[in-house]
Amino acid sequence: MKNILRIRMFVVVGVLLVCQLAHATSDAKAGAAKATTCVACHGETGNSPAGAFPNIAGQSVQYLLKQLIDIKSGVRPVPTMVGQLDAFSEDDLEDIAAHFASQERAYGAAEADKVELGEAIYRFGIPRKQVSACSGCHSPKGLGNGPAKFPAIAGQWPEYTIAQLKAFQSGKRHNDGDTKMMQTIAMDLNEKEMAAVASYVYGLK
Repeated sequence: MKNILRIRMFVVVGVLLVCQLAHATSDAKAGAAKATTCVACHGETGNSPAGAFPNIAGQSVQYLLKQLIDIKSGVRPVPTMVGQLDAFSEDDLEDIAAHFASQERAYGAAEADKVELGEAIYRFGIPRKQVSACSGCHSPKGLGNGPAKFPAIAGQWPEYTIAQLKAFQSGKRHNDGDTKMMQTIAMDLNEKEMAAVASYVYGLK
């Protein structure tokens, strides 16, 4: 049993090292120069000026790169970004991702009347609906899991979080892998629950 546990540990460590090495060549400084068109919607530091656009500062390189590739290929339809990425190679996109990943994320404050329900959903899920706890993938502090490509959501605009939950719920967004984890979870959330958890993560630090 001990040998099996050691093998599993080495496999996990190996995967993490491979992920780190895979992104070791990304150039955040070069990414800043390539990200000039991103500023209008996402802000100079990746903290967007309005809830219609996501805060991407401090997001993991792995998650940002996946989303950029999915948006460019059309797997994730984002009308406001149509054509924006066409001229960039995957290396360019990785540099851009590295630039925004290196920025400091801004945080907000949850609405007081939404904290209790939002925290309960985030930390424990909704067992009666078989809705998993958000913290399981996004971490207790909302910092995500880069190697697994689970995004950091702490400090994310509530409007954006709600919009994405509704997009997963309707099937308009479906780039959550073969397990359809987010589509499954969002399907069982009502508007009150979405608003509560979105407000809670906005103030999560």
